[in-house]
Amino acid sequence: MRACEVLVLLALAGSGDAREGLLAYVRKGEHWAPVLESLAARWPSPWWEDLGDIARARIGTKPELPWRSEPWTRFGIAVQSSPFVPRPSLNGLSTAELLALLTDTRTEGNTKVDALRALNTRKPAEELIPLVPLLGMSNRRRPLPQLGRAVERLGTIAVPAAHNWALSDHSWLAQLGTDVLADHPGPEALPGLVDELAEQWKAKAWCGPDRTARRLARFGPDAAGAVPYLRSFWLQTPHSYERTAYLEALAAIDPTGLEHVYAESLWDCEETTRLLGIASAPTNSETLGRVTVLRDDPMETTEVRTAARTRLATPTGRLP
Repeated sequence: MRACEVLVLLALAGSGDAREGLLAYVRKGEHWAPVLESLAARWPSPWWEDLGDIARARIGTKPELPWRSEPWTRFGIAVQSSPFVPRPSLNGLSTAELLALLTDTRTEGNTKVDALRALNTRKPAEELIPLVPLLGMSNRRRPLPQLGRAVERLGTIAVPAAHNWALSDHSWLAQLGTDVLADHPGPEALPGLVDELAEQWKAKAWCGPDRTARRLARFGPDAAGAVPYLRSFWLQTPHSYERTAYLEALAAIDPTGLEHVYAESLWDCEETTRLLGIASAPTNSETLGRVTVLRDDPMETTEVRTAARTRLATPTGRLP
């Protein structure tokens, strides 16, 4: 299916071979049904809606009816009725009501997860802090899903409580407290973090330095000793998804000479890094031309196209 998704995007970019190849596969390929669903999800309907006769003829060979509605119901093909009944959204509740759900011992775990998810869409609530030790899963081995994100969003106001969490007998709470303290280190931790990043570079430890980089970024210019390692990780990490953290850390610690890095980021394979490039690449004909391409690229994500459109609409061609 990954090959299918690549071909779907190539067709959107104008490749006639990719488009015809996928249509031919729907007509004769073995795993044609999920391919057709992918086409219906991403392509304009005129590109695939004439496949109705093919779909109706081939669906009888499938052992089960499809689950998705598109494109099957459009073709008059029955689909399975999903037994899943979505829970009502809690986004309409106030923050106080969401916290009350988390406090109530009668609230089911799934509802508490939904309450945390709703809280994560609004301003962090300091009132969540005393509830954190109560929000482990029933097996007491892990926190409820969404709790880690909720605590992370609290930032430094969670640090005093985290000292107590780190001493808990419950391993999940102790780990949560340890993580909070590590993410908000005091000045005395700076030399150790620089040494940690240096050791990670020496060992070519590609997994984890991005977190060290984020922690160092909080020190700003005081963490200048980390800059050579951050630049090295940026250039050589095999984990493209970590480059954003290295670039953000460099920008916070020493942004000198990053203009070419931001410009290069406009071609990065990671969406988050391209977004940094769109926001901060220097204004010149080459970069603005690339931003224009990103704005108009049908294969791009909505977030990237929107950011590119916003930058090009500013008088200076540079986001604040």
